[in-house]
Amino acid sequence: MINEEIRDREVRLVDENGEQLGIVPARQAMALAEERGLDLVKIAPQAKPPVCKLMDYGKYKFEQSKREREIRKNQKVITVKGVQLSATIDEHDIDVREKATIKFLQSGDKVKVSIRFRGRQITHPEIGIAVMNNFAERVKEYGVIERRPLIEGRNMTMVLAPKE
Repeated sequence: MINEEIRDREVRLVDENGEQLGIVPARQAMALAEERGLDLVKIAPQAKPPVCKLMDYGKYKFEQSKREREIRKNQKVITVKGVQLSATIDEHDIDVREKATIKFLQSGDKVKVSIRFRGRQITHPEIGIAVMNNFAERVKEYGVIERRPLIEGRNMTMVLAPKE
């Protein structure tokens, strides 16, 4: 709450420098704020009496939004890229997938490696696990296994995360 929105009879007043001005009537605090060209802002409404501070509210909101923009600018958005393998993948095909995965991991993205079992291949999940482990071994210097190979229906998935 700011300025006229404050309906309390008395407030504990803090000036713009952080110094306590004591408990004063809300009207007197409002008059002091207008005199100094500042806003009266309620910062602790649950206190008895509520704590209000004299500040330039517009400047405060601007600086707060500036800090939030700076935080958003500095954070890294991690996306999950996907790589498809098969239980009967050939050596050259796995080399191509390995290069793509290394590129994704170097750019800081996670990689979801999946194998789709077709037909009777589902009866031999150990072949899929061997392919996944071989693939993880090939890219181990760029990424670590975040989630071990897991079978979900006809798919087996594994998640690789970039090394720190």
